[in-house]
Amino acid sequence: MLKMLLPVDGSTACNKAIAHFIQLLGWYKEVPQIHLLNVQFPLRGDVSMFISQESIREYHQEEGLKDLKETRDLLDQAGVAYQYHVTVGDAAKMIVQFATEKQCDQIVIGPRGLGSVQGVLLGSVASKLIHLSPIPVLLIK
Repeated sequence: MLKMLLPVDGSTACNKAIAHFIQLLGWYKEVPQIHLLNVQFPLRGDVSMFISQESIREYHQEEGLKDLKETRDLLDQAGVAYQYHVTVGDAAKMIVQFATEKQCDQIVIGPRGLGSVQGVLLGSVASKLIHLSPIPVLLIK
């Protein structure tokens, strides 16, 4: 069975790409094993001096679940099984690391999301991912 990683940032572009990907699932002989991954940005500064590590973990988990909600709803409505994960760090690096650890066969991503550079043809995360990943990356517009 194929393993697919779908990075999710909660953006409209990402959810459009996921909706399109759901339509393409019929192309596969069997439905792939799907992993959703949301990568949260680390908190800046000396926040950990004032807030416990547990509170910070809970915050990242809550924010990640918010970003994953719409995508999870789309997959639930389509009756597609998936697993979801939330991690913290540099988005492109964490996506590659996760995909490698889970031995994913492909990473499926929208070309633009919530990256810091707007108006660019290819989003900064997608662009970085293409360069870093030893795993094939499928861009869905």
